[in-house]
Amino acid sequence: MKKNLLFIAVIAVGLISFSFINKQENNEQNQIEYKVITSVESIVPNGLGRSRLISSNAERDYSEFTSEQTEEDHERNKSKRKDIRVKDFEETKLLNFYNLGGIRFQNIVANDALVASKLTAMGSEGWELVFVASSSESDAGKDDGQGIFVTRYTFKRHVN
Repeated sequence: MKKNLLFIAVIAVGLISFSFINKQENNEQNQIEYKVITSVESIVPNGLGRSRLISSNAERDYSEFTSEQTEEDHERNKSKRKDIRVKDFEETKLLNFYNLGGIRFQNIVANDALVASKLTAMGSEGWELVFVASSSESDAGKDDGQGIFVTRYTFKRHVN
């Protein structure tokens, strides 16, 4: 009878230990980090704009720059812009969509190749592309001369 109780106790301790270790492993696997890569492509006529693929090498904690508004408390976050600004980033030159002759399809294809290369490199580093958002503000005609096409690529990966 004592052997049976001892055997049951050993099994119970083993199961509890396994459950604890398994929970720790699951918690470690559930920790996720995100990274955003942004392409900014100029759609300014005559090729006068600048186009880049950019990503931050610095980290920021959003909570340091966030305030919560309530009916009783209207205090705003007093962070300085210089504290938010990131100066440590990666910048890849892209080509503008337009040149003096108008829209330049070779430039668009070249940009596609560079973006695909970056996405491939991110994938090989364990990042998974989970979301893409695009937007544009196009040239409004004769007196505008402005235009931009922005795409944000959001990646995630599990932290070990």
